[in-house]
Amino acid sequence: MTAKRDLVIIGVCAGVAVGIFLASLAFFGIRWYKRRDRLRKCANENGTSTLPMRQNGLHTSNVLSESFPNSMTVKVSTYPVKTSPLFRWKRNRKEQLVSASGLPRYSYKDLQKATNNFTTILGQGSFGPVYKATMPAGEIIAVKALAADSKQGEKEFQTEVSLLGRLHHRNLVNLVGYCVDKGQRMLIYEYMSNGSLASFLHSEEKYTLNWQERLQIALDISHGIEYLHDGAVPPVIHRDLKTANILLDHLMRAKVADFGLSKEEVYDGQNSSLKGTYGYIDPVYISTNKFTMKSDIYSFGIILFELITAIHPQQNLMEYVNLAAMSSDGIDEILDKELAGDCDPEDVRSLARIAHRCVHKTPRKRPSIGEVSLAITKLRQRRLVREDSTMSFAGEEFSGVVGRIELQENQLKKMTSIAES
Repeated sequence: MTAKRDLVIIGVCAGVAVGIFLASLAFFGIRWYKRRDRLRKCANENGTSTLPMRQNGLHTSNVLSESFPNSMTVKVSTYPVKTSPLFRWKRNRKEQLVSASGLPRYSYKDLQKATNNFTTILGQGSFGPVYKATMPAGEIIAVKALAADSKQGEKEFQTEVSLLGRLHHRNLVNLVGYCVDKGQRMLIYEYMSNGSLASFLHSEEKYTLNWQERLQIALDISHGIEYLHDGAVPPVIHRDLKTANILLDHLMRAKVADFGLSKEEVYDGQNSSLKGTYGYIDPVYISTNKFTMKSDIYSFGIILFELITAIHPQQNLMEYVNLAAMSSDGIDEILDKELAGDCDPEDVRSLARIAHRCVHKTPRKRPSIGEVSLAITKLRQRRLVREDSTMSFAGEEFSGVVGRIELQENQLKKMTSIAES
């Protein structure tokens, strides 16, 4: 009797197990069929898009402003449709991360219309082409499109959205939205009408920056980096500071741009492949493969020397600087010829001393960005005080001349009255 009861229990359990198994197969089969049907529809809707892109060259740069007119149109395919569940999970997770940034999301159609079908190209960077866009309300923005075949660009896209969605400072280029639509990834920034600092220092066609403007730009950049290092929580290391990533607004005020390679300091202990731009990269980073805040300081020191000399770092800037340091005339020998007569040599030497400290071969002996910012502020204030005193002295001289003229007029009147009497 007990044996029969055990057999009945075993039979019921086996039946239940088989039923659950068959139900599971049916459930997952229906889900797979629906998902495949949805992916097929998406594949039919998404075709290939044509985006005008500039050819990469020696002088290409990331700009969110008017730049190079020459462009070429190439076929850019949309992201390939992959049916792997792991790929779909990763893609959905990334899109959730982007949407969690709190930034407005734009449609591909809206941006296509605003950029006149992607023909208003401003420049070309490692991420992809940059376009000028005019929105229906009249506001002008810059649209940076991710090249569809760029694996590194996808990482940069996620980094910029996640970081700039929470970083806000007057000396950082403001990210105002993004687009994830029709297989395209795009970032929407505020429009910087005067382009990159690099274009002013290394293009003969551009307006020449005077010393006062260069000093203000150096101060603006230091404030932007200071916010990243000391104001952001957690702190952020930029990792690609260069004059091509410093943009100027209509008032010639500088803002730091392009955070695609940036990292939060909490990840600083992890090694990664070398990233950055030749000429600006910290030699210690090259030898250790570890990027720190002091590596950003090194890059900023290079930018300071670039402001002083207008020599590109890839044209042996540091060799010229080292040779000048051994000369009795020092930095005066390699001062940008456009600044001749426009600046006080002592101001130039003071800024050069700050830059020398930033590029010290031992990272721990480099100053913090707060110290650098304070030193540049004092240098600029000293210049302003000197200008005020000069103007005050000129005013006193003018007052003295006016006083002497009035005295002479009074004497002439007295002499005239005596003669008449």
